[in-house]
Amino acid sequence: MTATLDAQEALAPPEPTARARFLRRFRRQIPAQLALGYLVLVVVVVALAPVLATHDPLAQNLTRVLQPPGDGHLLGTDDLGRDVLSRALHAGRISLVAAAQAVGVAVLLGVVPGLVAGYAGRRTDAVIMRVTDALMSFPPLILAIAFVGVLGPSLTNAMTVIGVIFAPRFVRLVRGTVISIREETYIEASRSIGTGTATVIRRHVLPNALSPLIVQISLTAAMAMLAEASLSFLGLGVQPPDASWGSMIERGFRYTASAPWLTVFPGLLIALTVLAFNLLGDGLRDSLGREIRRGA
Repeated sequence: MTATLDAQEALAPPEPTARARFLRRFRRQIPAQLALGYLVLVVVVVALAPVLATHDPLAQNLTRVLQPPGDGHLLGTDDLGRDVLSRALHAGRISLVAAAQAVGVAVLLGVVPGLVAGYAGRRTDAVIMRVTDALMSFPPLILAIAFVGVLGPSLTNAMTVIGVIFAPRFVRLVRGTVISIREETYIEASRSIGTGTATVIRRHVLPNALSPLIVQISLTAAMAMLAEASLSFLGLGVQPPDASWGSMIERGFRYTASAPWLTVFPGLLIALTVLAFNLLGDGLRDSLGREIRRGA
């Protein structure tokens, strides 16, 4: 009987790895796959903006001001006769880089304090969380406007401030995840054999906290893009002659009645990109979250 069971176990297919389970579940997330495909397409297109743009995005032609779409300008021209399509392609690079900058700052400032607070606990946890709560008590956009007003209007300053504002979200997320991880049996076993705290965090805690962190990064990228558009609309983000999708909306807003294409096209790009980030985040959450609950 024992030999038969051993033979059956030997013939049984190996249990799929965590990566295989994730990919199998993610393949069922059709909206998330479409969102990922759209984001990849956007990144490729804006990266090739110098090749794909039909006109110089900064070249002015005052004889063709506010031309509607068509007649050599697929998306029309703006109030200075500049090609809207070419500006939108180059503006996409600035918008995506700005979102990446804000997310990078938020991750750098949020992950380490979250790890320390969740793993150390007690007074260290209390101090870090009180600072986090204080930052989260301010209205994000008002705080961003105040800081940019002091530092000066520029895209770098704006997105650095946005990253600082989003950092508490990562602190709270990582802290909560680490608190649940540090009670696991394998963490206690590792500590019992004398493994140092830094090694335990690096080898066991941080890798197991990556799944929710990846989801949060995707969702924060969408919020950062909206924040950049809001600040650029107020004139506190990217400065002329450069443009982002948000600043294109701000410039075209005064011509909404006579030239709606100036706001419709960049606004549509922002809406679709933000939606794609959110759909991708939801798909990753559904695919990775089950893995966490199973303890894989």
